[in-house]
Amino acid sequence: MKVLIFNGALERRENATSERLTRYLYEQLQKQGVEVTVFKIADSGIPLFDVSLQNTPKSVELMNHIFRDADVHIWITPLYHGSMTGVMKNCLDWLQYSANMPKPYLTGKLVGLMCWADGVQAMQGINAMDSVAKALRAWTAPLSIPIQRNELFNEEGEISDKYGKRVNMLIDLLLQSSFKRV
Repeated sequence: MKVLIFNGALERRENATSERLTRYLYEQLQKQGVEVTVFKIADSGIPLFDVSLQNTPKSVELMNHIFRDADVHIWITPLYHGSMTGVMKNCLDWLQYSANMPKPYLTGKLVGLMCWADGVQAMQGINAMDSVAKALRAWTAPLSIPIQRNELFNEEGEISDKYGKRVNMLIDLLLQSSFKRV
């Protein structure tokens, strides 16, 4: 089984929320014995979506391959003005490149969604990602994780028990559902 962690944040700092959450997800998935790929939008080189381009950028071809090759996705993003980051949405728009393929976009993929915010509005980012995932013909998990950032980490700087349990529940749900679908 192949799992993709799609990190939609532009942060590159090792101690950034997106990096710490990505590492935690990666470690938990590795314990499950699945193949894990991390796609960080900050390192992707994905250009602004432009349907008028004559040639598809190599970074877009690679991204399409990575996204379509994974059996399960976990998308993570900070809340930006009531939604996912703009660069994350831009990246997902490039799945248009697969429109004429036998199974276009993310047809039949299972996607878990996580968003964090400084307040209690992270569900808005989840809703935005849910709409896009469904428009791309993916299935979203019936469990998503809206996160209050000030509760995400404990005093030692590790994922709090509260969110660790939720992440592990999401991972279990995604892996069990995916195995049943195969």
